[in-house]
Amino acid sequence: MSPGMLKMWISIAGMGLMFLAISTIYLSRYKLKGVLKFVSAFLAYIFLVISGITLFIVLFT
Repeated sequence: MSPGMLKMWISIAGMGLMFLAISTIYLSRYKLKGVLKFVSAFLAYIFLVISGITLFIVLFT
């Protein structure tokens, strides 16, 4: 696999993590209550940070 194709798949994974972050934030804010709300929000922010770092690395390499 060429380096360009590998970067493409890594960036698609980063965008997928961003989509998961958006979905999980929505769930935590509007649908869940109690402990699940905090757990899902924590996971969403973890997804967001990982996807941001991934896309930042892919962009500048």
